[in-house]
Amino acid sequence: MDKIRIAIAGIGNCASALVQGMSFYRGQENGPSWGLMHYDLGGYKPDDIEVVAAFDIDRRKVGRDLSEAIFAPPNCTTLFQTEIYNPPVEVKMGPIMDGVAAHMIDYPDTGRSFLPAEIPPVDVVRELKKSRAQMLLNFLPVGSVRATHFYTQAALEARVGFINCIPVFVASSEIWADRFRARGLPIIGDDIKSQLGATILHRVVGKLFQDRGMKIDHTYQLNFGGNTDFLNMLDRGRLTQKKQSKTRAVQAQLSDMIKDEDIHIGPSDYVPWLQDNKHCIIRIEGRGFGEVPMKVEIKLSVEDSPNSAGVSIDAIRCLRLALDQRISGPLTWASAYFMKHPKEQYPEELARGELEKFISTAVEVSVCA
Repeated sequence: MDKIRIAIAGIGNCASALVQGMSFYRGQENGPSWGLMHYDLGGYKPDDIEVVAAFDIDRRKVGRDLSEAIFAPPNCTTLFQTEIYNPPVEVKMGPIMDGVAAHMIDYPDTGRSFLPAEIPPVDVVRELKKSRAQMLLNFLPVGSVRATHFYTQAALEARVGFINCIPVFVASSEIWADRFRARGLPIIGDDIKSQLGATILHRVVGKLFQDRGMKIDHTYQLNFGGNTDFLNMLDRGRLTQKKQSKTRAVQAQLSDMIKDEDIHIGPSDYVPWLQDNKHCIIRIEGRGFGEVPMKVEIKLSVEDSPNSAGVSIDAIRCLRLALDQRISGPLTWASAYFMKHPKEQYPEELARGELEKFISTAVEVSVCA
């Protein structure tokens, strides 16, 4: 099969983990592939993906080759693959818009600050067309609403598919969904789940409570870490859609909805020395037989960016299958399984089962063709 040609907006920790993983799993057909939900997905393997265009705004990344930029500050994710096999691609200057919170520029630790390059942005649509990208991934910082809409529109104009990995509501918006259908392009979104992260864990345990006849009275999920995502989210004004996304993802699994005042989910604090390690505390208070109270508390510690890269790599391949079959608009089952805020929420097991059917059908169509 030919390569899956992707473009990335935002060369931060998530992009770094994804690009490292594309090389890490290279040629492992007969070896262990832990960390992947699928090694072969519809005939496409991780090393079938190559980045052909990349956009960022930080002067430590813009103008450099992607293989170097993914390791440049303020990135701080784990280095598990330093030899990158992607063809050379220069990181180009994108528009800043609301992609940078004010405190991220003035933050005293320059190792964590964003340092915008003082050059004009490139013509993103032109770059996408020139690179012959087939899809664009959005890895911009949380709260980048205007910038996300800019890149979404650029994808439409360049006629490439779109994967929205951040909590700005695009794929789940009927307006944007209609635009992608009209252009004959697929889209997956919004707000990528981790492979085994706070949201999926909270969803599973909350559903277990109700499936076993327990009443949930209160629950919270507190998240803190030391990467630029958590520093960015110290600006609470950027968190509106993030909190909606995470809360809806948990509530959607429950037959008995929790009152708004009894559920709290969201980023809690920034601890610099944690780097890309995310800590999460989940607490559920409920009642069981005879209304006797019980409480569950779970602590999760995980490298944040690699935890989402395993999902990104599957989303990319599913979008390519949709492009191969000329499917347009939001991909229902891929969005439901991979994202926190799809247009339609489904139970985890149903979304996974239907996604596997989609993949199998795509393979059958490809073989028949």
